[in-house]
Amino acid sequence: MSELFNEVDEDLRREQLKRLWDRYSLLIIALAILIIVGVGGWRGYQYFEAKKAAEAGAAFNQASDLSEQNKHAEAEAAFAKIAATAPAGYRTLARLRAAAEIAARDTQAAAKAFDAIAADAAVPAVDRDLAKVRAAGLLLETASYPDMLQRLEPATTTAGTYRHTARELLALSAWRTGDATAARKWLELISTDAETPSSLRSRADVLQALLPPAAKS
Repeated sequence: MSELFNEVDEDLRREQLKRLWDRYSLLIIALAILIIVGVGGWRGYQYFEAKKAAEAGAAFNQASDLSEQNKHAEAEAAFAKIAATAPAGYRTLARLRAAAEIAARDTQAAAKAFDAIAADAAVPAVDRDLAKVRAAGLLLETASYPDMLQRLEPATTTAGTYRHTARELLALSAWRTGDATAARKWLELISTDAETPSSLRSRADVLQALLPPAAKS
């Protein structure tokens, strides 16, 4: 008797499945095709993105080779092309390198190129800070201390990736313009930061020795 019930149940299930298939077969087939097309499209996208990244990496290496050969104009053009056409990962790096190549012929123009990167909200914050520091380094001998302070002070916080270099540049700028009080402030921050690199700490000690004695209160 139980076998009879089992056969009836199987017949009912087959009948239900047949009705479901007859009713939804086109939808099921269409869904299956969409899944296959979607997976294929995603695989294709990944392939082309990997290909673009590989091509950009090769072009970046070639541009770097031109720079090492002191072919700065050619390297600048190569990096500029990468910045305009490469995937996002290489775009900012290429812009930074292009600006560095400009410095070989025109420091003011290079500083403007770094400033443009620093002002671009689409660029990651850490790269914007790097651009600020690079621009300030190029302008150290010509910019006023207030200008340097405006450029670099936001990068000197304890969370700043390039805070050590920013503090050193501000100390040098203050010393160059005769502001010993400001120079001491930045040198103090350098000396009290446990993460200050030893080479920078040594330079700060040398600059500290060049300052006039602090006025006694």
